[in-house]
Amino acid sequence: MSAQNTSLHHWFDSPPGRYLLEWEQARFDEAVADVFGYYSLQLGMPMLPGLRANRMPHRWLALGEGHDAPLQAPSPWSPHLLAHAVALPFADNSLDLLVLPHTLELSHDPHTALREAARVLVPEGRVVISGLNPASLWGLRQQCARLQQRGASAELYLPERGPLIAPWRLRDWLRLLNFEVEEARFGCYRPAVRTDQWLQRWAWMDRVGERFWPILGAAYFVVAIKRVHGLHLLKPAWQTAAPRASAAAPVTSFNSPRQDL
Repeated sequence: MSAQNTSLHHWFDSPPGRYLLEWEQARFDEAVADVFGYYSLQLGMPMLPGLRANRMPHRWLALGEGHDAPLQAPSPWSPHLLAHAVALPFADNSLDLLVLPHTLELSHDPHTALREAARVLVPEGRVVISGLNPASLWGLRQQCARLQQRGASAELYLPERGPLIAPWRLRDWLRLLNFEVEEARFGCYRPAVRTDQWLQRWAWMDRVGERFWPILGAAYFVVAIKRVHGLHLLKPAWQTAAPRASAAAPVTSFNSPRQDL
């Protein structure tokens, strides 16, 4: 396992990492609870069981690239398979629900990974995505630390990875792939501090931030639906059956003159 993967795994075990996971877990539980179907998949982050509130008969966890803990690490949900975000081992239009917690951020080609998600989802299937917002206090601290690293050593606040994906950029990608954003939320407004004590002192910022600067949360959460143009969903017969009109009886006039051919 790479050093990048290990550092991310340890970061999620830190006070800000646990704070972020708690917020994301609540969002995933709300989003997937009422999504119905047969097959669902979570790609990555076994420490966050994103499908635990879902009731589909087949729910799988795949360890992917970028942010997975070792297989022997304790997890509330055991992995079922290994999969790469840009080459999922599933047929076209085969999954009803796909959960991507920070999956796109750590993919070497996030746009291709999102295109792969569109391929495996059935029409009207849902993809649930979480990520870190570069336009936030956490993103700002990360950028400042990177600039300081050019001249002197500076410790990054977030794990080392590629550029964070802005939520407005993600929206554009989803639109290009015929996804319709059903829900978009932001959270985690507390400053980029490292201890539980300071996080608790700034807890009031979650309420204020959600009201006054909602798009500047450290994390974002997106639910999108795969739309297919020209698709008509079939309804049950009892909803579509129209009352049959009685056939009109022919009217015969006995007084009309005979028409000779």
